[in-house]
Amino acid sequence: MKHIIESSKIMISMSIFIVILLAGCQEEEDITTKFTHPDTDQPFQIVSAYKLYDAFIDEASQESEEVNIETLFEKMVLEPVHDQCFAEGEHTKAMELTWEQSFSNLENTKELIKEIDTENVNQAIEDSLIKSATLLPSEIENTVCVFPALGESPLGFNVGAGKILLFHSSYLDEDNYKTTTAHEYHHSVWTEKFYDPDDNFTVLDNMVFEGKAVLFEELVYPEMYSYSIPVYSTYDQHHWELIEADLNQGNLERSLEILYGEGELPPLYGYSEGYKIVTHYLEQNPDLEPEEWLGIGAEEIFTEGDYISNYK
Repeated sequence: MKHIIESSKIMISMSIFIVILLAGCQEEEDITTKFTHPDTDQPFQIVSAYKLYDAFIDEASQESEEVNIETLFEKMVLEPVHDQCFAEGEHTKAMELTWEQSFSNLENTKELIKEIDTENVNQAIEDSLIKSATLLPSEIENTVCVFPALGESPLGFNVGAGKILLFHSSYLDEDNYKTTTAHEYHHSVWTEKFYDPDDNFTVLDNMVFEGKAVLFEELVYPEMYSYSIPVYSTYDQHHWELIEADLNQGNLERSLEILYGEGELPPLYGYSEGYKIVTHYLEQNPDLEPEEWLGIGAEEIFTEGDYISNYK
């Protein structure tokens, strides 16, 4: 009888363990879509992290303390997708400076999430990843994690090699999803192949880094205009003088000020100048393919392309 009871306890324990395990697997399956490139079998996954927010918002609505809401957010939203979306990301410091989480109006966030058409969003992201990988293959699995935009968030962010974040907002359409995915995928592949934690990334490096990605999204979707990143056709001497002395600074905060266009600079000025620096160089080297110019250094592109001649 004792053996029967003990066996029953073991069976009950195993059953509970299996139920818990299956529940965890079910949650991952519900928010994760996996696929491969049809020609190369390069692996991808899309993580619909926004599907975790309903339960979080319900819990958060019972809390009055901001610190408790932040703890809930970590536990219920970030921790379940940490390995897929954030773990070992090379650019997490920059992410912390640019991804603002505001919990002041979670009901609006709930309504925002209801607008998301998972099938259409995933199709747009898949289309972009396949086309991007055709032009620029990767040796690792690339994951795109989709979150709702809370507060001031960029359209997308590359956390590191193989890890891309997209932030859904009410004005983000399928074309934006496609071009932003291509943009961040370019960052991801560069990080995979060329990132060195000992490098001192300068303002110029950051501008060219973004300029390459803007050009890449244009190559992937030449028929689409990127509404989010304006390219200024003129060479404004005053604006250039505001940043020229900073080009060789290894200062992330100053890089972000220039990229996003703060103070007297126009919006996204650094993206526009970075794009023009890269295209100016490639006009003189038209036979280079994306895989070839991906790793060319910013100083070489700037100097050999003689970009400064536009301001003399």
